[in-house]
Amino acid sequence: LAAAKALRLPSHFEFIIVPKSEPLTKPKALNYALPFARGEFLVVYDAEDIPAPDQLRMAVAAFDAGGPRLACVQGQLMFYNAKETWLTRQSAIEYAALFELLLPALARFSLPFPLGGTSTHFRTNILEAAGAWDPFNVTEDADLGLRLHELGYSTTLIPSLTQEEATLTLDAWMRQRTRWLKGWMQTLLVRLKAPLRMARALRPAGFVFSFIVLGGFVLAALLHPLAYVMAGGFVLSALFGLVSGDPLAAFHLTVLIVGAAASITAGLAAGLRRFGPAIALHALLMPFYWLLISAASYRALWQLIRKPDYWEKTRHGLSRLKPDRTE
Repeated sequence: LAAAKALRLPSHFEFIIVPKSEPLTKPKALNYALPFARGEFLVVYDAEDIPAPDQLRMAVAAFDAGGPRLACVQGQLMFYNAKETWLTRQSAIEYAALFELLLPALARFSLPFPLGGTSTHFRTNILEAAGAWDPFNVTEDADLGLRLHELGYSTTLIPSLTQEEATLTLDAWMRQRTRWLKGWMQTLLVRLKAPLRMARALRPAGFVFSFIVLGGFVLAALLHPLAYVMAGGFVLSALFGLVSGDPLAAFHLTVLIVGAAASITAGLAAGLRRFGPAIALHALLMPFYWLLISAASYRALWQLIRKPDYWEKTRHGLSRLKPDRTE
């Protein structure tokens, strides 16, 4: 707040102080500020973001082309410090695959997808009609993305980059990823209270892909270590001439290898398009990164039981690298 005020911004900027009350979450703060919004459109940016200079104009053009039922336009997110550490490289490849391949494909077929927490441009009246953000969900963007589709609205993606800072340390990464996974678990549990209603609202394709994207990612993160153990057991059995007790062991191992190869290939393709070969080749080390995601998923599950709406803050401004402001 002190840094923002020191900028001596023009008079049309307004500072809104959120009273301290539970829950202490970002969506609660957004909901508090929403009644102050006076424009037809509303955008959420995080303080550390560097959006493309023409992003707002591109978003408004997308709303004009998309019609009155288009509720949200999502910008693409990218880490400007991708080459700083092994962890930032892996995070950058993951984001590239998400925003270069998966989300554009879902948007192209008008399927629901989890929104990002920043560079989300809304029609203000639709956002209000949808009930805004869930103040208790710590991944409020994923929840809202599904809810808008459940209410009959659509979302889309624009090819406009917002540069962000990837977390540098394992501790900071673990805290951030725990929060994301916990929020996805919350989002799924809310939907599982009335799955038939969700299926009718999203239609079959939207319902299936929602659970593949959110549910599949959470389930894969939880089961990934077990899959490694099973694969290791099968390989050792084959090497020492032992017979596996599971008649489908070879099939399971094949599915694991094909799935991992597909994910690595996607990471290579997206990383190459976004960053070039020097970073893209680190996609070959993604299986080690997946184990970290698994650790975060169990931490998220524990937090979901003990303190579901606890918001672990992420420290930013630690990178030695600077964003490219020419994007």
